[in-house]
Amino acid sequence: MTEVDRRQLLVAGAALCAVSLAGAQQAKDRSVQIGILVGGSVAQRGHLERALLEGLREQGLVEGRNLVVERRYADGQTERTPEFARELAGMNLDAVVTTCTPSTRAAKQATATTPIVMAAVADPVGQHLIASLAKPGANITGLSSQAEDIMPKMLELFASVLPRPATVAVLAEARSDVHPRMWLLLAPYAEVLKLNLVKIDVAGATALPAAFDAALGNKSNALFVLPDEPLFLSRRATIVELAARHRLPAFYGAREFVDDGGLMSYGESLRAAYRNAAAYIGNLARGAKPNQLPVEQPTVFEFVINLKTAKALGLTVPRSIVARADAVIE
Repeated sequence: MTEVDRRQLLVAGAALCAVSLAGAQQAKDRSVQIGILVGGSVAQRGHLERALLEGLREQGLVEGRNLVVERRYADGQTERTPEFARELAGMNLDAVVTTCTPSTRAAKQATATTPIVMAAVADPVGQHLIASLAKPGANITGLSSQAEDIMPKMLELFASVLPRPATVAVLAEARSDVHPRMWLLLAPYAEVLKLNLVKIDVAGATALPAAFDAALGNKSNALFVLPDEPLFLSRRATIVELAARHRLPAFYGAREFVDDGGLMSYGESLRAAYRNAAAYIGNLARGAKPNQLPVEQPTVFEFVINLKTAKALGLTVPRSIVARADAVIE
């Protein structure tokens, strides 16, 4: 190799290095664009969005600097969720965050290419949203709520404070993909705990008062609200108020209900789930593919009791149960 050739090679190498560095810096500096697909409203779920944004900040992604967020809140109008999903699918986003089973299914039907990050979805394998937790396949990853696995524990905790005999109205969303399976899971444990369960299907928010009338018509003296349902979480204030009006002790799958005056809850922290979803977006922004990112399950669940509500209902919560609580509202 001549001296001229050597100099030309060095110049070419330096130019290639400069291009590579420029490309790396450009990838680092470019804005990440994500969508949030929510069936409820900002008022009802704003705290969860804030948890997601906090997690994204920890990933170095800050809205207004290097993060663009396209928000689509259906405000309880379920027919709008598929419409919003298609809208987000056409934006060529880096990821779409889905917040429950219906929004995840809508996003899946809208796109096979945009990465979808689930924040908290029950039994995504059984619902055929993903192939497996370890290898989700296609374009969906994120977090599974594991709600279907904790049904026995939820019922056991509730039974510990109920007067006997107890007839428990189980509130289910009539169109839910997961509630039929959850209902079947409850039956054998209810028999062991000597609880009589009555399934009450709810077809939309306007049907909630009638659902409580049906519960009372079946002589129910307690209420168990099945988790992983955006309608129930979004209308939690209404459900809690109706339970109080009819003096029904009620058990829920998320502490948001108890914070709003419900009696008891057991389940994962939704705030933590949304915050953890940010790590998936960070990995996707750094070049990972959704089918390379295993779906995580929660390992920590929180048990919350509202003793003020218990007192208003005339219930005595055993000290042994209070001692097991992760949070007690007095």
